[in-house]
Amino acid sequence: MSTDLRPARYGRFLAFAVVVLVVDQATKFWAVRALGDGREITVIPPLIDFRLVYNSGAAFSIGESVTWVFAIAAAAAVAGILYYARRVTSMGWALSLGAVLGGAVSHLGDRLFREPSFAHGHVVDFIDYNGLFVGNVADIALVLGAAAMAVLSWRDVPLRAPEPTPEPSPESSSER
Repeated sequence: MSTDLRPARYGRFLAFAVVVLVVDQATKFWAVRALGDGREITVIPPLIDFRLVYNSGAAFSIGESVTWVFAIAAAAAVAGILYYARRVTSMGWALSLGAVLGGAVSHLGDRLFREPSFAHGHVVDFIDYNGLFVGNVADIALVLGAAAMAVLSWRDVPLRAPEPTPEPSPESSSER
């Protein structure tokens, strides 16, 4: 009797992605409202402050003039993850892919629907890591999800559980 774990894992994958998306967008909404006037909040001195930054580029503001490229890349990543995750039976892979999907969808939403225009929107960043870079919850999910996938790969954890081998029937195991 074989049970297919894919629907359950895919559901958890999607649920985790939605949690990441909602938390990221909720914290961005808060940041825009609370920090929009230029205010900064010290969280863990001197390591973490909250300050609002609109990022038109990628990590470290790379590629600020080609925001539309990042929108296309994010859309392709989302489509690829949704397709690839259909095969998941491993809970570790489901959660890792869910974290990456949630972060990618949230960034895609920023790129598509935030100012200044469709497909040229700026990502809301607000977690300042001691002046090294400013990020958001989606960035944390993307980095942790990618790190978890690297560990799963390194440990040879399969995306899919191996198919159970059928038990030999009594007739086929009889001696001649």
